[in-house]
Amino acid sequence: MATELIHIGFGHLVAMNRVVAIVAPASAPLKRVMKEARDQGTLIDATSGRRTKSLLYLDNGMVLAAALGPETIAGRLSGWRQGRAPMDEPDDESAGLIESAASSGRREAEYA
Repeated sequence: MATELIHIGFGHLVAMNRVVAIVAPASAPLKRVMKEARDQGTLIDATSGRRTKSLLYLDNGMVLAAALGPETIAGRLSGWRQGRAPMDEPDDESAGLIESAASSGRREAEYA
């Protein structure tokens, strides 16, 4: 079985074959789970200082906090499985990078 690495925002990737569940930490019990995981050293914080929008439970008992929502991550996984590139829907960080790359490409074409 091939490892599917999915972009979860801000340069972070996760192996989706290790993910058991993706949940939104909106309720108090899930916020407690995140705090307990942080206290026990089993929390991986991949938010880059942003607000946590989803928690990914991994098969080894670790909990991964991501700044993208569960629907976005699930959409990237289903897109990956359908043969689409996982970056087809850019997040806030990469949207600006893509636009600046496109504009610099236009400028290079003008000088050619």
